[in-house]
Amino acid sequence: MATLGRLLELPAADLRQSLNQASELLGSALDAEKIDIFLFDPSRKTLCAAGTSNTPMGRLQQSLGLDVQAVANGGSIVQVFTTGEPYITGHADQTPGELPGVVHDLGVRSHLAVPLVVEGERRGVVSAQSARLEFFTEEDLRFLSAVSHWIGALTHRAELVEQVTTTAVAQGRRQAAEELITVLAHDLRNHLGPLMNRIDLLHRRAEIAGREDDLRDLDRASDAVARLGQLVSDLLDVGRLEQGLFEIAPAPVDLVALAQDTGRALGSPSVEVRVEGPPELAVVADKARIRQALDNLVSNAIKHSPRGKWVLIKLSSDLREGKERAHIDVIDHGSGVPPELLPRIFDRFVTGGKTPGIGLGLYLVSRIAAAHGATLTVNSPAGEGATFRLSLLVSGPPDHAREA
Repeated sequence: MATLGRLLELPAADLRQSLNQASELLGSALDAEKIDIFLFDPSRKTLCAAGTSNTPMGRLQQSLGLDVQAVANGGSIVQVFTTGEPYITGHADQTPGELPGVVHDLGVRSHLAVPLVVEGERRGVVSAQSARLEFFTEEDLRFLSAVSHWIGALTHRAELVEQVTTTAVAQGRRQAAEELITVLAHDLRNHLGPLMNRIDLLHRRAEIAGREDDLRDLDRASDAVARLGQLVSDLLDVGRLEQGLFEIAPAPVDLVALAQDTGRALGSPSVEVRVEGPPELAVVADKARIRQALDNLVSNAIKHSPRGKWVLIKLSSDLREGKERAHIDVIDHGSGVPPELLPRIFDRFVTGGKTPGIGLGLYLVSRIAAAHGATLTVNSPAGEGATFRLSLLVSGPPDHAREA
């Protein structure tokens, strides 16, 4: 009871610190030469000692690397974790399948181990070891089994605290980044107008003088400034979304003509943009916003397409539940979206791999889709590229979507 009371008093601010302190308490109660609290790491399929008593045997275990045990290697710790059955022995050196390092390097002879259950899920093992023969009793095993429930509760509490802390830190960083980006975007926009005017002036002079090389260089500079202007607009739109100021103005739009304009503007000799679909596909939507969404989807596809391949904009329509929908599929031939990014692909500031960008394009597309009452999905089989589909009602967004 004294041990349980002291366990309840342990702080839950840091999981490893809490479990190390719990190991010290158990070591004193059982007079064990080493206590370990192992947690299963599914990514590596190992049991890792998240808490170990600060004893000579505990420090020796860490120096030998025995505080991490692969499930595939077996041993009594792994056996308890995989079967969920408690374990007791006073002759570990005679136990078949025990790890040689435990017996010969650590000198363990007596061993208790019970499964560690956290919120109804078997998550690890609580282990007590001694170099003395026949040291632990069945009563010690019952004690360790009872205490393991409290350690499971302590583990859950510490994990919740860490999760809340991590979320709060991430939210604070995101808010600071958003504020900084908005201020920076406003300042950049103030400089872009005069810069574009100067480029236009130089372009007219070069055109009058017939300087073809200067005209080509100025065209490239103008394109670069235009891309920077689009990035600034995206940054400012993120701020408008957060403030509820993002509006749309629906009107008839030919998606085929819009896709062809995007293909001509963004395609290049290294990555061609092709358009497939009917001669015309009209919807009621905000033309400027749909163009912004399509530009972002195609730009994203180009970034992830290898040289010599192409990006396909495929347009189609169908009738579902009595409503006609228009579909814009943007298909690339890259390596696809990493599986771990798929659940967050439309979140802010999510980027994958080494491709450039700050992770706002797809977020803006998702918000533009939501404002139109449309859907945005991604299909990305491993190694087969990605297909982003924007589906809009041909008749236009419902009123509640326009107000979003």
